[in-house]
Amino acid sequence: MNILVADDSPEMVQIVSAYLKKGGFKVYTALDGEEALDIFYQEKLDLAVIDWMMPKIDGLKVIKTIKAESSLKVLMLTAKSTGEDEFLSLSSGADDYITKPFHPQVLLLRIKKLLSLAHSFYIKDLLIEPANLKVWKNEQPVDLTKKEFDLLMMLIKNRGSILTREQLLVGVWGMDYDGVARTVDTHIRRLREKIGDEIITTKRGVGYLIEQEN
Repeated sequence: MNILVADDSPEMVQIVSAYLKKGGFKVYTALDGEEALDIFYQEKLDLAVIDWMMPKIDGLKVIKTIKAESSLKVLMLTAKSTGEDEFLSLSSGADDYITKPFHPQVLLLRIKKLLSLAHSFYIKDLLIEPANLKVWKNEQPVDLTKKEFDLLMMLIKNRGSILTREQLLVGVWGMDYDGVARTVDTHIRRLREKIGDEIITTKRGVGYLIEQEN
């Protein structure tokens, strides 16, 4: 999935981008509102993280422009923290709002929630219902653990892209997890036993993916 990160602080952009990339996302960056809108018009985005106080065009105007022309999910970053500021942010079209300073892992969690697929859908012979954490195969329920479900969803959201073990480990278990990358292999094996071998493809020496259907 493609995410735009726009903030006038290069350090903030670097930190947020690093967390998102480790979480398996492709990141586009901008240091001002004008550049942010250029990327919005040029790239196919799934979510935008927009700072309020940016040069050239401020974050509120960027969000209003984005929302006037698309249904793109937007999360606003800001040092402003009053109730009125939150009201202005959300009424301008932001889907969520987070104040600085923040823990990058909290931001990643907010982004994941915004990107959750709201409706049931099919992947080959699997019927997936994200809202209820339920999966069916050939109309029979599949009993997945929470980690197995999260792993499946991360692969689905990045469908067509190879995710490394490290990306899956960070995206599902979190950056503070002390386990090893082989944990991913074990969960992939168990997941395949439940959903079938044909859903998840192994790219030896690289990672795993769910192929795009032609």
